[in-house]
Amino acid sequence: IRAHLVRGRYTLKDTLASIGMRAGNYATNVALAGATVVVFTWIYQFRAYDISMSSPWAWAAIVVLDDLAYYWFHRISHACRFWCAAHVNHPSPQAYTLSTAIRQPWTGVLVGTWAPWFVLLLIGFPPEMIFLQSGLNLLYQFWIHTEAIRRMPRWVEWLFNTPSHHRVHHASNDACLDKNYGGMLIIFDRLFGTFAVAPGHEPLRFGLVGGTP
Repeated sequence: IRAHLVRGRYTLKDTLASIGMRAGNYATNVALAGATVVVFTWIYQFRAYDISMSSPWAWAAIVVLDDLAYYWFHRISHACRFWCAAHVNHPSPQAYTLSTAIRQPWTGVLVGTWAPWFVLLLIGFPPEMIFLQSGLNLLYQFWIHTEAIRRMPRWVEWLFNTPSHHRVHHASNDACLDKNYGGMLIIFDRLFGTFAVAPGHEPLRFGLVGGTP
């Protein structure tokens, strides 16, 4: 009942918790930025190709490949307890609002959730290119954390991650568990069998299965 009452509404306690998590996320990311750059630069020396940041084809490719890396990071973060411990705070709010988008972990870098992007380095995408595109991917995901937008045009819903798709991912209904892992795109969920639409016979319930600890 409580989850139903707060669904879609901002509450001061929940919003402040999300802001606090985001502040900690920024602090840890800044503190570990040097280590991240060192590791990415070291792996990049083993690249197969030299991909230029000035190539429009390279940017088109990294939009897709970065989202593929994000898909596997996200999927593993729900399946592997070690990574899940760093990710679990994000889907914990029982109200699905834009403040949910900024509730980010403090320990993601420490537990190695950046590993799926190593493949892009080995292909030959420069670290700067990967950092920029990953940031744009996360920026895109901010607006999809809302119940205010019901559905986008059909072609957008087919190709991109949208509020309707991401609501399913955050829902704790049985039919929604472990679905819709995409970042900007939804095509990899369709390809790998993890795509789902909201069940029509029951309202979505947000928050962790069993409630927030």
